[in-house]
Amino acid sequence: MLVPHKVCFRMSTLLVVFSLPMFAGFSQESVGSHTSSSGDAHNVSPCLLFEITLHGFLLWASLGLLMPLGVLVIRMSNRGERGIRLKIYFRAHAILQMLSVLLATAGAIMSIKNFSNSFNNHHQRIGLVLYGIIWLQALVGFLRPVRGSKGRSPWFFGHWTLGTAVSLLGVINIYSGLLAYSKKTSRSIRLWVILFTVEVSFISFFYLLQDKWEHIQKQGVILGNEPSRPI
Repeated sequence: MLVPHKVCFRMSTLLVVFSLPMFAGFSQESVGSHTSSSGDAHNVSPCLLFEITLHGFLLWASLGLLMPLGVLVIRMSNRGERGIRLKIYFRAHAILQMLSVLLATAGAIMSIKNFSNSFNNHHQRIGLVLYGIIWLQALVGFLRPVRGSKGRSPWFFGHWTLGTAVSLLGVINIYSGLLAYSKKTSRSIRLWVILFTVEVSFISFFYLLQDKWEHIQKQGVILGNEPSRPI
């Protein structure tokens, strides 16, 4: 029987995968100084173009790559790993998440310093919420109770909830950021949307496969005196 948090995360993961085409058409509104009127879409200075591109790259590396990899790594430690391998998985998870927080913080500083933030659109509002949740998640991670203590279960649920929120909102905001970039520069984002969609689909598939891999391997093995059945 699946525990509730596993069921919820699987549903969330499937929601991301099957909602990708919808996100491709998400939010055509302007995004602060990233998107002004369509008439000046071509009047982007090389310096501003570099800053927008670097901001997008930092947030993709943080929320679109390192954060999901950190989730996959810690999931691998849940398959009965013990001793040195468990420590390796945990440290890899911590390093990936800390790097993700640092890159997201650098992207936030760039946004505050170089862009006009009126927070009148989805991209900036979601981004603001994400920055807060990311740092809250980092703080919660450092304050984890000892395994087996009474506070461990509620802590784990809170940590998982925040992580799920960051993963879902991060994917949505990367798509909306690509659309903002396209509107500001009039450049095609088709290739980047396709590549990111493939990446998210692969990570989601690998996440879902982790739970089933052991079961798949056991399909060709008869356990004990269990008779072979055609099911």
